[in-house]
Amino acid sequence: MAEKSPRIFPLGDSALTVEFGNVISEELNKNAIALAAHFDKNNFPGFIESVPAYASTTLFYDPFVVRKSFPKFFTAFDAVKHLAEAALENITADDTGTMRLVEIPIYFDSESSLDLEFVAASNNISSDEVIEIFLAKTYRVYMLGFLPGFSYMGEVDERITTPRRDTPRTVVPKGSVGIAGSQTGIYSLESPGGWQIIGRTDVEMFSPNAKEPCYLRPGDEVRFVTAK
Repeated sequence: MAEKSPRIFPLGDSALTVEFGNVISEELNKNAIALAAHFDKNNFPGFIESVPAYASTTLFYDPFVVRKSFPKFFTAFDAVKHLAEAALENITADDTGTMRLVEIPIYFDSESSLDLEFVAASNNISSDEVIEIFLAKTYRVYMLGFLPGFSYMGEVDERITTPRRDTPRTVVPKGSVGIAGSQTGIYSLESPGGWQIIGRTDVEMFSPNAKEPCYLRPGDEVRFVTAK
C-alpha cells in the first residue's frame, strides 16, 4: 500500500507496530488509519485493539490466544506479523472509512486564551490576526493520545507556529485549544501540559459512558469557529 516497505517490530510481548514513516504526512496517516480499520473489521483470535498514530499502527493482542490459534508460527509476534503483511498487500490508503467534517466552537476571551498574546508576539502579529489565521484552516485529526480523547491535529499555518512552553503548566483547563509547533489539539480533560493555549471549547471531547467515548476520530477534518 506504500512505495516504501513499512517497518514492523514488536512493542513488548503483546503488541506489534507497523511504521510507515517518521514524518507528519497525510498519506502516511491514511495508511495507518486504513490498516487499523482493516483489523477493526477483520479481527483475528486474540486481537484486542488497533491504534493508529501519525504514521504507524499498533496492534495489541493476547499472545497466549494468538499462539494457540496459530500453532504453525514460532511466536505470537510471528503470527501477527504474517497477518499484518497480508493485510498490507490488500488494502489502500482509501480504506479509511467515511471522513467527517466536524465544526468546533472556540472562546477566545482572556480567561480561555492564556497564551494568545504570547503566540502573537512570537510571530510579530496581533492577537486578532492569530485568531483569523487559525480559523481559516481545516485541520486533520492525525491521532488520539496523551489523554483519552486528546486530538493531535495539523497543520497550523506557519505564520502562527509556536514551540511548546519552556515550563509546562501544572493544570491546563479541560477544553483548552493549544498550539505546539505545527500541531494543534484540544485538552479533553484537565491535566498538566505545555502547549500554547489560544482558546477553549465547551464541546465534551471525552465522554466515558457514551457509545463512542471520544468525540473525534483519526481521519476527521475539523473546522474551528468563534463561539457565540
